[in-house]
Amino acid sequence: MTLLRSILASTKGRIVIGAVAAYLGWQLWLTLAAPQKLAPGFTAERPRANILVTLPFPPERFHVLYFQRYGRVSGTQDSSIEVRGVRQADLTAVARPYWVRRVEPLPTGG
Repeated sequence: MTLLRSILASTKGRIVIGAVAAYLGWQLWLTLAAPQKLAPGFTAERPRANILVTLPFPPERFHVLYFQRYGRVSGTQDSSIEVRGVRQADLTAVARPYWVRRVEPLPTGG
């Protein structure tokens, strides 16, 4: 208990506790916001999905490499990235970064 009091009494201790609390709050927000970014239309009967990830800006090499962790990037257009073969279980992980605006099924046909 005296250790906690000494941490709370010091300015550095309060700053560290505040930074840790802010980081944990940010992570919680990212986790809670991810499911709302998923568009309806993903069916559970298929184990993998082809998706279109929309960003608020044109994607760069970093974003393409990031999404290659989850599937094959088949192209980009404007502010979207096409990713094929993404496991259904990974959809929320794809939607989790703050710079992802929307994840929806890739339109089929031509």
